Amino acid sequence: MTDFIENAGHVPDFIKNDITWEKLTYSQNSHSLTVNVPILTPVQCDQLARHIKDNSRQFLKKQTVDSIIDLVDQVIDRLLNRDDPIRKKAEQLLPLITGFDPEMSRLSLTRYLKTFRKPQLLRFVSEDFSNPKILDDFQPIVKGGFAKAYGPDCLLHIWSGNVPGLPLWSLISGLLVKAGNIGKIASSEPLFASWFTKLLIEIEPKLADCLAILWWEGGTQDQENSLLQHSDVVLAYGDNDTIKQIRDRTPIKTRFLSHGHKISFGIISAQVLDPQKVWSVAHNAAADIVQYDQQGCYSPHIYFVEAGTNITPQAFAKYVAHELSCFQKKFPRRVLNTKEAIQLASWQNNQELESVSNPRKEIFRDKDGAWTVIFNESDKDFCLSGLNRTISIIEVNSLNQVVPIISPYKDFLQTASLAVAPDELFSLSRQLGEHGVTRITSIGSMTAPEAGWHHDGRFNLLDLVTFTEIESFLEGYSDMFANYTD
Repeated sequence: MTDFIENAGHVPDFIKNDITWEKLTYSQNSHSLTVNVPILTPVQCDQLARHIKDNSRQFLKKQTVDSIIDLVDQVIDRLLNRDDPIRKKAEQLLPLITGFDPEMSRLSLTRYLKTFRKPQLLRFVSEDFSNPKILDDFQPIVKGGFAKAYGPDCLLHIWSGNVPGLPLWSLISGLLVKAGNIGKIASSEPLFASWFTKLLIEIEPKLADCLAILWWEGGTQDQENSLLQHSDVVLAYGDNDTIKQIRDRTPIKTRFLSHGHKISFGIISAQVLDPQKVWSVAHNAAADIVQYDQQGCYSPHIYFVEAGTNITPQAFAKYVAHELSCFQKKFPRRVLNTKEAIQLASWQNNQELESVSNPRKEIFRDKDGAWTVIFNESDKDFCLSGLNRTISIIEVNSLNQVVPIISPYKDFLQTASLAVAPDELFSLSRQLGEHGVTRITSIGSMTAPEAGWHHDGRFNLLDLVTFTEIESFLEGYSDMFANYTD
């Protein structure tokens, strides 16, 4: 038995000696890990928020966006370096916490971190600001006059989920707009945001007073309420019920941004189902299913497959099943906890019962239940997957049938992955956009959003800032009082 101990979180030095620490424990096979996370009282949360606000004004807001990008790039460079001690820790401990296959975690982490290199961050900022210098000083704007963008003094992140590194999206967004950041880490993955913050502070020690990474038990409201009262912007992740509870306790003056439960799916045209292409499409479809066992909001629940060629949608389902079987050997699915196992077994049992009375439904599954493919000829039987490498494949006679099926779920749709011909791409994308889809990508790319993507159709940075404008008339008016004016 190998025992590891790791400290997570970060609090500024002025309060560090007065806080308590909670132990979170994890185990996989013959290894165990104890993670110490910082616990603050409501009074300490109040002191912390004021401290973060003051120091973000005094230091962070005086930095240029280019210098912040350079700083983040240095941190990412270290995290990409497999010889760096923190990267070694990540490769060793993240699989122990999450249960995900170590090699899959390693490859996925590298791909994910490359999203935050300097060229990608420059694209990230340019996507939201045509002139990124507007974050540094007043800049001319199209309508006339000048404007400057100001990030919040205190941005509160409430993170959830066990996908490694996911908090980086919002934390880096907060840094790019020069916000003081307080993040609440999830019990299911408390380390990566902590390591990222540690490296930031190693490179720029003054950031130690502009950032805090905390933990409190889910459902505990005292600390959360204190921080909600002091935050200018709240960015919350989680299931819809949790987000509603947080939103209801957020002051009306505070900007509340949320990312709740979403549904993602794929569409495969009959035009791509030929012997030369089908294996590649099936492999990529399975890769999106396997990646982090569908724990991300951009993971597929369903593939709609158009009929009309010699390779039928049913045959495609068999191709996907074969690929999932191969992936299981290469990247075994993680061991599920008791709650997950019960939910998955219930989903699988329901599907089997339905298949008895529905001859148009067929089930392909691993003998140990590690993956399941449900094929259905009826486009009326729309059902979400059971997650953890389960997928529904629905046959449609035309791609035009897809939109009426997904339309009732408009408020919950996010990513659609497509394998379609060029003459189908834009007409189908237009329909999907009209019915709530906010991201359209290729099969195999669902779990790897591009730098600067509009998460749930919104802006990553613009949503965080407020603008101060100098109207064009004032510029001319002030000229009247210049010493060179007669």
